[in-house]
Amino acid sequence: MTSPIDTEGGGVSAVGSGALRPEPGSQAVELAGRSPGRLMWLRFRRDRTGVICAAVVIGYFVVALLAPLLVKLPGTDPYTLYGQDPTYADRPVLDEFGLPLGYLGGLSGEHWFGVEPQYGRDLFAMLLYGMRTSLYMALGITLLIMLTGVVIGLVGGYFGGRADYWIGRGTDFFLSFPQQLFFIAFMPVVTSFFVDPREETPTYFRAMAMLIVLWLLGWMGMARLVRSTVLSLREREFVEAARVSGASPWRIVRKEILPNVVTPILVQFTYQLPSTILGIAFLSFAGVGFVEPTPDWGRLFAAGARYAEQDPAFMFFPGVALVIFVLCFNLLGDSVRDAFDPKSGR
Repeated sequence: MTSPIDTEGGGVSAVGSGALRPEPGSQAVELAGRSPGRLMWLRFRRDRTGVICAAVVIGYFVVALLAPLLVKLPGTDPYTLYGQDPTYADRPVLDEFGLPLGYLGGLSGEHWFGVEPQYGRDLFAMLLYGMRTSLYMALGITLLIMLTGVVIGLVGGYFGGRADYWIGRGTDFFLSFPQQLFFIAFMPVVTSFFVDPREETPTYFRAMAMLIVLWLLGWMGMARLVRSTVLSLREREFVEAARVSGASPWRIVRKEILPNVVTPILVQFTYQLPSTILGIAFLSFAGVGFVEPTPDWGRLFAAGARYAEQDPAFMFFPGVALVIFVLCFNLLGDSVRDAFDPKSGR
């Protein structure tokens, strides 16, 4: 007669003919009763780097959302010319050459990050409002890119045939454009169709033009990723079983295929958002994005390039903020990918 054999840490016992089964309350039983989403969350929570990066990224969005309230703490705003406004003549922030008074670009109790040369605008307020403009606009553009890429990739990958052929040729067509040069060349063309060149282009219209350009030239990578994943899934047994049972193509895509492409979609999202922020900053830096007086991350870098010799400290805070955000979002993408991977040891 075979007696139960307790393993020292495995939570498994051998009974009767030697078949292994998890002991009640063991880790194996707990994991077996959890959904894939719950298991993903447990793996992600054990990744300290991912948790810290997620907290930093969320903090950026909260700070950007609360920018109008935060700038009230020092009592500044991003539009007032503190170096030229007579109201602040008793509190000068610039010298006779238009350079900030004090150390590190004019740091003081009122101007926490210093002031802008020549004008005296508060850098702390400009950075917070610039983050607000860039982050939330990039979030909207990225969601559009993801939605477009997922729909096109699902259609091409699942239906195949002529649909996949023409979608593939359209994707190749859009990929043939040199993106950065096309951004610079196409932005004035878009605005000239609707705004008289002799008139000032409204800020909201510049935002819409940037959204259209970045969206049209950004969905192709997501579409190809989803298509390749769907091609590997559509011949799997569970898809064939759903097809044989009479399920409609829409139901198969929605119930069987789409849940299995969530992982690459989320990982690609964490890489696409920082790329979109850099794209918006590039347009403003090149002079075809946001212009004065709209605060924007890219415009801060454009101004910092002009002031680099006289006031190198002006670039410090915007540069550090952008580097930290992009780095944390990329590390967050790695952590999300590892959390979805059951074979990952992290």
